Amino acid sequence: MDIQFTPEDIAFQKEVKAFLSENVTDEIRRGYTGGEVDPDIMVKWQKILHKQGWVAPNWPAEIGGTGWTITQKYIFENECAESGAPSVIPFGLKMVAPVIYTFGSDEQKKRFLPDILESNVWWCQGYSEPGAGSDLAALQTKAELDGDHYVVNGQKIWTTYAQDADWIFCLVRTSSEGKRQAGISFLLIDMKTPGVEVRKIDTIDNQHTLNEVFFDNVRVPVENRIGEENKGWTYAKVLLTHERTAIAGVAQSKKGLQKLKEFAAQEKVGAGVLADDPLFTAKIAKVEIDLMALEYTELRAIASVSAGGAPGPESSILKIRGTEIQQAVSELTIEACGHYAHVINDGEAIGNDMSWVASAKYLYGRASTIYGGSNEVQKNIIAKMVLGL
Repeated sequence: MDIQFTPEDIAFQKEVKAFLSENVTDEIRRGYTGGEVDPDIMVKWQKILHKQGWVAPNWPAEIGGTGWTITQKYIFENECAESGAPSVIPFGLKMVAPVIYTFGSDEQKKRFLPDILESNVWWCQGYSEPGAGSDLAALQTKAELDGDHYVVNGQKIWTTYAQDADWIFCLVRTSSEGKRQAGISFLLIDMKTPGVEVRKIDTIDNQHTLNEVFFDNVRVPVENRIGEENKGWTYAKVLLTHERTAIAGVAQSKKGLQKLKEFAAQEKVGAGVLADDPLFTAKIAKVEIDLMALEYTELRAIASVSAGGAPGPESSILKIRGTEIQQAVSELTIEACGHYAHVINDGEAIGNDMSWVASAKYLYGRASTIYGGSNEVQKNIIAKMVLGL
């Protein structure tokens, strides 16, 4: 993608490069590999970004955002990917924070936003349930009003990083009358509250990222409800558009594709140089073209947010194409690694580092077209909201 930078943009790019060169150490790069994270390293990195004033580019400037232009955000994301810097954990900074600063009370903003900005708390998302994943409106976790508290009972599943979380933002059912979406509320729940239990889910990539979360008569203060009772679906839709935009991962896919091309050009891959194989290079070219088109779409979405709006239905387009491209890059990398691709054995690497990273990303990425709302559901959203069908 050819973007003409102004002298100011070039100066900003040099500033970002210098900052990342100094602060993105090998330790920081190890904070996130495949799907698993090291919480201590990730918090350390996010605090470094916060000290620099760069941890929340999309927040309004008056509450901690950067006030960057669209081009500056584009430069920052690409330079972070190029340096190997891990993405921030999205649940606090990119997901629940926009809901709080858009729909929360002044007291809630004062209470929660500073700790999110400073990475003093770790958040997770309580949306999916057994039988209520892509059809999220079918959720059954109940919150019954008891004085100035809700009593929450139910179960959430596929809860990423719940084992490390201090707080969870949850969709809960507060009414069974009328449309299913009309009886849902948005609660913030302290994970240390009695009755909250986290159980590990073993996954195919042999990493601990997913969990079940059980609520047994968990008492949650009414003051922890965002907005109005039974209006949580409205707030959740805004959060999901931010989540789906973040899932696209354009900068990360560009870096992954670059590393794949460099790897394929090495003589040690297979018999000769894989980059000389016209069939393989044609596959790379196709992904590269798709990625370029996605990049322009992402820039349009960023423009909408920068103008004071929220990502619209285009977030579903980003989610679909972004996750498909992520999977395509990981599949081509596995193909390039050949028989070295079966590298994970009880968390240890067999073979070279490229194979280990490729295998970890491939296995974790199998779920990328499902989480954040399955791609099939996103196509329905596009058909309804964009095409008017």
